Amino acid sequence: MVIIEKVDTKNKKQVRRFIELPHRIYAGNKQWVPPLNIDAYMQLDRKKHPFHEHSVVDFFLAVKDGRDVGRIAAIENKPFNEYHKKKEADFYFFECEDDMEAATALFNAVFDWAKARGLNQIVGPKGMGVFDGYGILILGYEERQTMNMLNYNHAYYRNLVEAQGFEKEMDFVTTHLPSDKLEIPERVTRITEKVMQRGSLEIKNFKDKNDFRLWADRIAKTYNRAFVENWEYYPLSKHEIDLVTENLLSVADYRLIKLITRGEEVVGFIAAFYDVSAAMQRSKGKLFPFGLIDLLLEMRRTTWVTINGVGVLPEFQGAGGNALLYYAIGKALLEVKDARKVDMTKVKVEMAQVAESAGQMSGDLQNLNGVEYKRHRVYRKKLESHETSI
Repeated sequence: MVIIEKVDTKNKKQVRRFIELPHRIYAGNKQWVPPLNIDAYMQLDRKKHPFHEHSVVDFFLAVKDGRDVGRIAAIENKPFNEYHKKKEADFYFFECEDDMEAATALFNAVFDWAKARGLNQIVGPKGMGVFDGYGILILGYEERQTMNMLNYNHAYYRNLVEAQGFEKEMDFVTTHLPSDKLEIPERVTRITEKVMQRGSLEIKNFKDKNDFRLWADRIAKTYNRAFVENWEYYPLSKHEIDLVTENLLSVADYRLIKLITRGEEVVGFIAAFYDVSAAMQRSKGKLFPFGLIDLLLEMRRTTWVTINGVGVLPEFQGAGGNALLYYAIGKALLEVKDARKVDMTKVKVEMAQVAESAGQMSGDLQNLNGVEYKRHRVYRKKLESHETSI
């Protein structure tokens, strides 16, 4: 028999069980990358994580025969619902053994939770912040997880979720850009040169980390405005913007962040990150005593790069802003080659989680010889008022 426990986030033992469960579920898996404990515990800290300031999140554990076999979170993102005029609940942090009874009990807890709040649809996996990856992995199980920007899960997760009556909402595609074939299309170069000659828009390259720090807050605010037409968009709070800024400063290399500017205003950006997932695997979530040092060393030696954050303010998307961004992407990757002193065949590049609805982006990735190699699916399920838990 499966028992569902609602996690008391003030109970350190329960929180630790919730955080540590995936380490057992993925024990021996060479592709899964554990989150850093400092980040994982913060997400359950209602006083520290800014998402808790405006929305409601509860966490659940599934216990069977005295052992934890699964977990899940139920989320009501109030700014999202207000902006989109919806009554939606999200699920996230779903981890489970290959046990249909446990998975059903976890999702029934989410369904009941949502109906008690007058919500009529469940969507997920969809998390608590812009750095939380979307969806269940349905393609690319043999590939190592990219830090925690992309979710990783066992292949059987798809069956556990779809058996609960979920249907496809949106797929997010991650594309491998063959670095030895990477070229900046002539059309992009031509448009970029014309835009640069007009002088209305420019590509901002940072001189050093302090220069990047001066712009970080403006980047985060532009991020908040660039995706207003996106399926997943909701307006970030001031504290959420601060968290995005802090994360950018901690994990980004200033040489891999490019801005499109008009004077002192940021109108577009591309954020690429050195993939330090190998060091994260070695640290097993712990920064101390040696994890932080290893992460910093990995950032200096890795030749794996993830592009996860490309945006242009809507009013500049047809004014050359997109072309400047793709030109900046190519230049940034060439800088990786030069900085690592390797040829381009040693550089692995991926464009992470592009929504399949972003037709222009998908076309541009094909022009860059991009090949899909990971796919994540976000699901939805409408709730009927007469549904009851098993």
